[in-house]
Amino acid sequence: MNEPILFATKKYDYLKNELLATNQYIKGDLVEKKFSDGESYTQIITSLSQKNIILIGGTISEEDTMELYDLASGIIQLGAHSLKIVIPYFGYSTMERATKAGEVVKAKIRATLLSSIPSGSVSNHFILMDLHAEGIPYYFEKNVHCYHLYCKNEIMKICKNLCGNDFILASTDAGRAKWVESLANEMKVNSAYVYKKRLSGEDTVITGVNADVKDKNVIIYDDMIRTGSSLIKAAEVYKQAQAKDIYAVATHGLFTNQAIENIKTCGMIQKIVCMNTHPNSITLQDSFVDVVSVAQMVQERLKTI
Repeated sequence: MNEPILFATKKYDYLKNELLATNQYIKGDLVEKKFSDGESYTQIITSLSQKNIILIGGTISEEDTMELYDLASGIIQLGAHSLKIVIPYFGYSTMERATKAGEVVKAKIRATLLSSIPSGSVSNHFILMDLHAEGIPYYFEKNVHCYHLYCKNEIMKICKNLCGNDFILASTDAGRAKWVESLANEMKVNSAYVYKKRLSGEDTVITGVNADVKDKNVIIYDDMIRTGSSLIKAAEVYKQAQAKDIYAVATHGLFTNQAIENIKTCGMIQKIVCMNTHPNSITLQDSFVDVVSVAQMVQERLKTI
């Protein structure tokens, strides 16, 4: 058989199972457990000698990052010919640069760590999805090939399903405005963003909107929703500018600190749509949030490498 063998870290089993259902991959078998002192044990059962391997895992926590690193290294030690690593959510992307003296740029450090995974007969390939900072792939070193998989085609479908062609695509602040404007141009709709003024430290105040959103449907797009605080602040301003219905679309749905309840309680957002790049998204049981799978997108990209 020429089908690649597919593995995933524990929290990404759901995405692995979706890909296995296409019958394009062979399931890789593992035995995993923890010793009494917390040390992890992994045994790879499937024979990997001279096989092509795909591994799915996200750097969503330090433990998950090390699980991904250990499993990838073990796969190569067992003689794999090639290794493609899919990281749906790269969890250190907000620390991609230092803005204060002494800050540790974890995005670069983690990219260096992952670059040190041994390779088989061919160089390792990484697929990262909708990164918070586009320069992160250049942090990967040695002979590693790193690809930034943009989810914009799926984002465009989601937006059209929500509002057809009658909406304004908006961002939470000017920092994402150029990306949102580019996407809006492809969809042939107008874009908008809010102005922020920094008061001190991390305190900011939103001062206005750059476009007329009166009586218009507004879709706020961001690469991720964590606590939802930026989303809520932006929605307040768009609503004050007399926007009609407001929706939120994000690639990565982290939804920490009771984000869903806080967004619902604000009463200004009709619905949230995100993708299943982060394990938190698949635990949601709320009609307020729709979750779209990235499995087909990942499969199509893997075929091109």
